[in-house]
Amino acid sequence: MAQKPSIPKGTRDFNPEEVSKRNYIFNTIRTQFEIFGFQPIETPSFENSDTLMGKYGEEGDRLIFKILNSGDYLSKINDDLYQTKDSNQITSSISEKALRYDLTVPFARYVVQHQNEIDFPFKRYQIQPVWRADRPQKGRFREFYQCDADVVGSNSLWQEVEFVQLYDAVFSALGLNGVTIKINNRKILSGIAEVIGAQDKLIDFTVALDKLDKIGEEKVKSEMSCKGIPQSGIDKLQPLFSLQGDFGSQIKELKSILNASEEGQKGIEELEFINQGIETLGLKTAKLQLDVTLARGLNYYTGAIFEVSAPEGVNMGSIGGGGRYDDLTGIFGLKDMSGVGISFGLDRIALVLEDLNLFPETISTTVKVLFINFGDAEAMASLKAIKQLREHGISAELFPDHKKTIKQFNYANKRNIPYVVLLGESEMNANTFTFKNMKTGDQESLSFDTMLKRLQ
Repeated sequence: MAQKPSIPKGTRDFNPEEVSKRNYIFNTIRTQFEIFGFQPIETPSFENSDTLMGKYGEEGDRLIFKILNSGDYLSKINDDLYQTKDSNQITSSISEKALRYDLTVPFARYVVQHQNEIDFPFKRYQIQPVWRADRPQKGRFREFYQCDADVVGSNSLWQEVEFVQLYDAVFSALGLNGVTIKINNRKILSGIAEVIGAQDKLIDFTVALDKLDKIGEEKVKSEMSCKGIPQSGIDKLQPLFSLQGDFGSQIKELKSILNASEEGQKGIEELEFINQGIETLGLKTAKLQLDVTLARGLNYYTGAIFEVSAPEGVNMGSIGGGGRYDDLTGIFGLKDMSGVGISFGLDRIALVLEDLNLFPETISTTVKVLFINFGDAEAMASLKAIKQLREHGISAELFPDHKKTIKQFNYANKRNIPYVVLLGESEMNANTFTFKNMKTGDQESLSFDTMLKRLQ
């Protein structure tokens, strides 16, 4: 019995209509990237494992897809190591490469490797797939595209201001109005950890705090307690869970909470700069919102942290995120190279646009005209006309088989081809074309030049 075909969980096939919709999003994002001055690069689908491991925190490392070495990979493991059944030790011996988890760490590697060829500050964008061994669910896949824009080689907070504008420009161009651009600052999180006496548990603290909207306040507190954060420190966090009001009022409350932390005060100053810039410049359809519980449990963020949520009423996780990473290239040997970047979650954006019926009706790519096949002589005459149409930029094709005309008409309807041309013996003798509108059913006899004008 033949094996039933399938694909791995968390991956998908895309039909022509879906690909057209995704390309619409790609092209919209790419256009805005280039308007804002970003240049395209591409990196390999897989990297050396040591490039990726240790860059995303403990949880991120577990989600990296490892690639087995070629050949007899087990032969290089000694018997003692094999008998331990310690997967962490064995993995490093049998897997030297891994699928990229995101585009930011590979970009940092690219910058260090090509630093002598790059003019800084370097503004790059990258649109490629990434892979994560996550549990598949709605809006979360194991293979998905990221659309990243980064600036490396500049400490200026004007870059953060521009990235907020870039988010606004892209989502406005997609017609996705009312998204919320949430912002926080890692220095504020560090300041809070300092105030509650958990400086040595910053990562544990931020990872737990980042789950607030998913698991709720009590479970976040419980997780922090399990990680060894003292109850007295957790109690000091209470004002954070109840912060309300606009950007300014939340900042005022933060200043009071963090008055003893120099690091935290610096984070507040950076947030105020960004907010004042956006208030002056304005946004088209998005809104900027301070969210002090926003942590994004990644080790490399050091300044501003961004996360974009869909408009109210849409049940979807984040559709974009990013932040400032002052020392990311330092792990590859290039010190004092600050960077900041954002990412668009294409797959989730596509789901949101679908749910809200925001895709334009005209984006599906289809053939504009189909020539009916009446036999070899007629097919050759049709192909001569098709060649001329294609030279004028008209998408046209010949039905390849000589079948009943009704079946060829049905094929045109199923593919949403708007026009059909009948070029039979009588049309060939008269040097005309019977031109049929498949939507209205109207048909008329036209010269080639007149038919061309109708199709242009």
